[in-house]
Amino acid sequence: MRLGEENPDVATSLNNLATLYFAQGRYDETEPLYVQALEMRMQLLGHYHPDVAQSLNNLAGLYYNQGRCHEAEPLFVKALEIRKHWLCENHPDVATSINNLASLYLLMGRYDQAEPLYTKALEIRKHWLGENHPDVADSLNNLAALYYSMGRYDQAKPLFVQILNMTKQLLGEEHPDVASSLNNLGRLYEAQGRYPEAEPLYVQALEIRKQLLGENHPDVAQSLNNLAVLYYSMGQYDQVEPLYVQALEIRKQLLGENHPDVASSLNNLAGLYYNQGLYHEAEPLYVQALEIRKQLLGENHPDVAQSLNNLALLYRSMGHYDQTEPLLVQALKIYKQLLGQDHPHVASSLHNLAFLYHAQGRYHEAEPLYVQALEIAERKLGSNHPNTVTFRKNLERLRDDLSQ
Repeated sequence: MRLGEENPDVATSLNNLATLYFAQGRYDETEPLYVQALEMRMQLLGHYHPDVAQSLNNLAGLYYNQGRCHEAEPLFVKALEIRKHWLCENHPDVATSINNLASLYLLMGRYDQAEPLYTKALEIRKHWLGENHPDVADSLNNLAALYYSMGRYDQAKPLFVQILNMTKQLLGEEHPDVASSLNNLGRLYEAQGRYPEAEPLYVQALEIRKQLLGENHPDVAQSLNNLAVLYYSMGQYDQVEPLYVQALEIRKQLLGENHPDVASSLNNLAGLYYNQGLYHEAEPLYVQALEIRKQLLGENHPDVAQSLNNLALLYRSMGHYDQTEPLLVQALKIYKQLLGQDHPHVASSLHNLAFLYHAQGRYHEAEPLYVQALEIAERKLGSNHPNTVTFRKNLERLRDDLSQ
């Protein structure tokens, strides 16, 4: 039996094919199919049907992955509204919508809006599905990722460990979700300066992803990028560049030139060149990353602050102090506004501004900033973290200069 185009089953087929392309990272082929399925469902079923909510959610998920946050938000909100209308407030599909909206807010740096939504989604899922379910693991993972982003590492670690054990138990050792869990725990250890513990987790995640998803997939690019960042932090620079370049090539090919992940790859490659003293190769990459981030994420986002900060450090090293200070001040302002006064990123920004003032001989302006950065780092990262050690050494160096 052939189905005409005006049939809900055709919309379902379009949606399913789009979901397959989405899973393969073929985003340019995904969008027209999701849009067509959505339009067909709205026409045939009305604007307030559960299938319409599913289509809105899927299209929003695509925009989320493309970094098109402001296009995704109204779609996620509408899908949540429809699901609440048709289902009870505590239905698993409502939890999925709440979770997705929270993930968008996390990406946009709106952490205060994300946390209560993640907590609500977790409560609903536990109630309906029990403690041991992949969706519960997903909610725990998202909450842990939020705590990680907020610098609340002590709250993030037990959740990441719990998720990894749960995911292995539910899905087996060789599964994309296990790779994601390994990757997330690795990122946490890296952020804490525990590099030897992070490396085997990153390597294992990369091997699983290559085996299951093939060499050319966004998740493989993410693993290559994370391993490169770790080697960079460990000072193993000869291993870094080929991984960064490979990750950048995969991302450009699959995601297009204008994507947050492409900006991250450009930013990281620029950071490597900066560290090697190749300033004129680093600058255009940093500028391009900043432009992409501003365009996609808006002026007020943690990733924009990171780009401003990195460009400022480059200009400082080039001796362009007049260009450095306004960028550092702007980055610090964004971090404080979005992350609060007590975040590791705020500590790094304070340190960078203090370091600039120190280099300019503005010792009395530098000292309180060094002190503040060190206090935050000791509180949030511990006394032995590489950042804490650096901040302490620079404060001591400043006080030596002041005493002369």
